[in-house]
Amino acid sequence: MGWVSVAPTEIERPESAEESAVVPEPDVPWVTLVHNDPVNLMSYVTYVFQAYFGYPKDKAHKLMLDVHQKGRAVVSSGSREEMERDVQAMHGYGLWATLTQDRN
Repeated sequence: MGWVSVAPTEIERPESAEESAVVPEPDVPWVTLVHNDPVNLMSYVTYVFQAYFGYPKDKAHKLMLDVHQKGRAVVSSGSREEMERDVQAMHGYGLWATLTQDRN
């Protein structure tokens, strides 16, 4: 019995995690999101936004209401490095925060 083996002309390989990850777009700004949690008081979240970001009380209160009612709010935007700093600061205050690119 003469079996002939045919080798594929192109070898398929599985995508690596790096290749399947979303590639950041250089001109799209990054944002810091603060998420709702069952632990922190609304007055404390308002205080954090005023103390860290320097927001006036009205703006800080509005952002806190977005966090509370919508589940999250964009609290700052800028370069990735700046947003990483803001996320770390929010964690330092005990808030749940993440960063992402603002892709509207």
